[in-house]
Amino acid sequence: MLLDLISSAPFQPKLHLKHFFHFYQYYFTPQPQLIDHTGSSSMMGRTRVLRNPIAFVSGLVFGCFVILTLTTMLRLPDPTTRATTHHSNNHNKLLIGNFGEMMMEMLPEDLAFTVFLPSEKAFKRDLRLDPSDSFVGEKMNDTYAVVSRVLGFSAVPRSIVSETVAFGKEMYDSISGFVLHISKDEDGRLVVNGVRSERVDLRRKGSVVHVMDGVLMDAEFRQSVQYDGEED
Repeated sequence: MLLDLISSAPFQPKLHLKHFFHFYQYYFTPQPQLIDHTGSSSMMGRTRVLRNPIAFVSGLVFGCFVILTLTTMLRLPDPTTRATTHHSNNHNKLLIGNFGEMMMEMLPEDLAFTVFLPSEKAFKRDLRLDPSDSFVGEKMNDTYAVVSRVLGFSAVPRSIVSETVAFGKEMYDSISGFVLHISKDEDGRLVVNGVRSERVDLRRKGSVVHVMDGVLMDAEFRQSVQYDGEED
């Protein structure tokens, strides 16, 4: 019956849709039981389907098509959200710089951290690391060692956003055990061990990043950096 409708009638979407639902109701809607004179019962709907394999196959294909369509629609990501997230990640990469990217790559993605990240200017001024030559040749290993050491002083294993920091001092231990004294100044900027923030509340790999105008480090590491600089 379905094949006859498709082959004989001209293409009329509304008409075909109407016929299809009539066809589906006729063959697939459960029918009342019929009791013959012997007392036995049978299902008209089941008999019709069994006598029409084309109807059974057509209904099966239609059901699979509906399920596949709904599954695809539910799994399809929102292109606007994806584009916005990609743009935000690229923007944050520019703000934290090359050394910041190296530092953030050292942290696991499945845990939340707060990183008081030195700005690109602070890396160059306080640690004598220049992005133009610090990633070349043998200097790459030295750069990695310095950045990983700074990460130990700068990262806290919890999320700290600027809004939750009070104007009084709060104390946190970094992942290396270095004590960080965090507060806000009169302008509302974060101040960590005397170093002021340049940008706050950036998001990177599930962590909170505050870009600082300086490098957080203990006295021993500061002295070693200064000594290396004097030798140069």
